Amino acid sequence: MPRLVLLRDHMEYSDTLALWLHQHFAYEFSSQPLVDWQREFGDGQSNGNWQTLIALEDGELLGGASLARDDLPERPELGPWLACVFVAPQARQRGLAEQLIEGVYALARAKDYERLYLHTHDRGEYYVKRGWEYMELFHAWGKDHWLMHRKL
Repeated sequence: MPRLVLLRDHMEYSDTLALWLHQHFAYEFSSQPLVDWQREFGDGQSNGNWQTLIALEDGELLGGASLARDDLPERPELGPWLACVFVAPQARQRGLAEQLIEGVYALARAKDYERLYLHTHDRGEYYVKRGWEYMELFHAWGKDHWLMHRKL
């Protein structure tokens, strides 16, 4: 049974998760070298920029999701963000993304946040089914993306 824990308490998984995110969201990281992202992501666990929950099972990293201070530089007035949602291919179809997202909601509520934002280019319907609303379509990183929000 997977357990959800804060990455800041298990930093040995930080570089691996950052690598997975860098690969999966490569269009966003096209101008940022992996080593720079790994440093930023790791530092974000202590400075509050990327408060991340990870799913672990028998010492294996299965995925993660973050409560991010800023995830869209073009919209600095928005935040906080649900970001970096990723489940390893071998762990998919087990409901882990949903558990991680619910965990991020709990982190946000504990900070008295009332709303979260996210952006996605391909998972809008997934989030709509989970209470998110479309705000606007925008173009970034060579793709159309949806900006979305959800009340907590």
